[in-house]
Amino acid sequence: MTNKTDFKKTLDAYQAQRGRFRVVDVPDMQYLMIDGHGDPNTSPAFTEAVEALYPVAYKLKFASKRDLVRDYVVPPLEGLWWAEDMASFTVVRDKSRWDWTLMLMVPDWINQAMFITAVEQARAKNQPARLDDIRLEALSEGRCVQTLHVGSFDDEADMLSQLHHEVIPDQGFRMVGTHHEIYLSDFRRVAPDKQRTILRQPVTIQAAPGA
Repeated sequence: MTNKTDFKKTLDAYQAQRGRFRVVDVPDMQYLMIDGHGDPNTSPAFTEAVEALYPVAYKLKFASKRDLVRDYVVPPLEGLWWAEDMASFTVVRDKSRWDWTLMLMVPDWINQAMFITAVEQARAKNQPARLDDIRLEALSEGRCVQTLHVGSFDDEADMLSQLHHEVIPDQGFRMVGTHHEIYLSDFRRVAPDKQRTILRQPVTIQAAPGA
């Protein structure tokens, strides 16, 4: 019987605790990625992105189990989020101005040829609207600070403010890269007040004044 790897349990990058801000060195990882813009609650592009990612992810999982005898649990949905004016993301929460990249991690043994085959298999079965917008790409984040948020996405603002303006500078870091969320709960099925989301921010060492 093939052992099934659950990266959510085995990778330190997927570990976080409520009320604790932890420094994590995240290894380079590869993802299925798809970009979009606008309010995730109302944008058709957001729903279409989710509908495109999962068929390809499961085709890759089944191919890995069948052809490589390496089975795994499809990891949780993730998202990179930003805005031209980041206050519209962290303070005002004007979702209509948000840009995003939705992602599903795939193991490093999945290659481009397997990805192309999986896309064509998904096309032959149900032809998701945004299938051609998916790409397989590596993400290099390196050192990050992350914590676990429990509750509605709309209640993240205070924790993000603490992370950005207190925790990160107090530890001698400054922010780089893009705000990253990992959805440990399926937000289509879990009540908002019980949703579990890892909030991650890549950082680098803050240069000393005059350096």
